[in-house]
Amino acid sequence: MLPLDQQNAWREVYRATHPGWRPATELFADQVRAHLRPDARLLDLGCGRGGLVEQLDDVARDSYPASSLGPRDKNPVLRVIGIDPDFASLREHRLPALPRAAARSDRLPFAAGRFDVVAASWLLEHLVDPAATLAEVARVLRPGGAFVFITPNARHPLTWANRVAGRLGRAQGRLVARLYGRVEADTFPTAYRANTAATLAALAGAAGLALTDLRAVADPTYLAFSPALYRVLAAVEERLPAGRGIHLVGVALKP
Repeated sequence: MLPLDQQNAWREVYRATHPGWRPATELFADQVRAHLRPDARLLDLGCGRGGLVEQLDDVARDSYPASSLGPRDKNPVLRVIGIDPDFASLREHRLPALPRAAARSDRLPFAAGRFDVVAASWLLEHLVDPAATLAEVARVLRPGGAFVFITPNARHPLTWANRVAGRLGRAQGRLVARLYGRVEADTFPTAYRANTAATLAALAGAAGLALTDLRAVADPTYLAFSPALYRVLAAVEERLPAGRGIHLVGVALKP
């Protein structure tokens, strides 16, 4: 597995030679921040052990009761709650005081209109029934709220290779570990049923959401184990048609 620090070093090389390029994770975090206000309620869908919420400077680090998801108090503060079906991830979350619960994305334990932003990083590719999740996201968002997501692009060659590897059982876990920097125990089956622009637009529309922004972002660093391999991967990225970057970062708004 290419260590994250080496991957980030190659990203800086790519950024230097491609003015304006930014990693998909940065774009995702910026989109979440752009839709937050000081007293917003944020749902981290599939929160795992951490991730985006660790980057939010104004996340309340001390515990607060579930009732805080009710009427807003006089001192605006960003309210965040995470859900994930994996108990081990919840138990080992890197923000121990963060409110979190074991729940599925297609059956959210919240009343309608409770959240200003729902964020999902590396979740959509695992959903067997993404329509059910999108419907739940729309239900718990307030009018004007935003669903912000990052997910692999099913039209990219590496994602296609991962789909093929998925038919080989444990080989998929090893490949995902290499591509996304996870240990094999932290990889889960992928379905890729919400991983193209057309599919995402259709799913969002069926759920009553409007897909207002979707970007396919190139990144040649995942398998850049040598300078020569990096150059090959960068050349491949540059020759791919528009819309086939390895990551999709999107925003869907609730009218």
